[in-house]
Amino acid sequence: MFYDFLLCTALLIVTAGAYKLIQMAIIGEARMRELTEAGALDGDPLLSTVLLFALFGFFAKFWTHGGQTLGMQVWGVRVQNADGSAISLWQALLRFVVSIASWLCLGLGFFWVLIDKRKRGWHDIYSESQLVRVPKQKK
Repeated sequence: MFYDFLLCTALLIVTAGAYKLIQMAIIGEARMRELTEAGALDGDPLLSTVLLFALFGFFAKFWTHGGQTLGMQVWGVRVQNADGSAISLWQALLRFVVSIASWLCLGLGFFWVLIDKRKRGWHDIYSESQLVRVPKQKK
């Protein structure tokens, strides 16, 4: 969802900035500049890993505490177990990893809801979770 995309973009920018500041504090500004100009810091696997963990942390926090990211709140949907309880951290991890796999398969895992009788995507099936509509509260 677009709202979550904006939040995740901001999270990744802040995380990458903090990572670079820590890196500069460790190796020094002059050495950092040399490495940057030489292209030695391009494709930093540690930074990629940190960013992936930051993204997972974002979704795991919201999915396991209330079942909704901010974007899901706007659209009135929640992820939960069949009994209505919040999903576990393990389920959040499965959901996150399978969602990435769905994107890598050109969205096939998301379009799976059109085929599945219970309207579940791959991430729902493998994490044994479901997406439900949240009834609007009267004001």
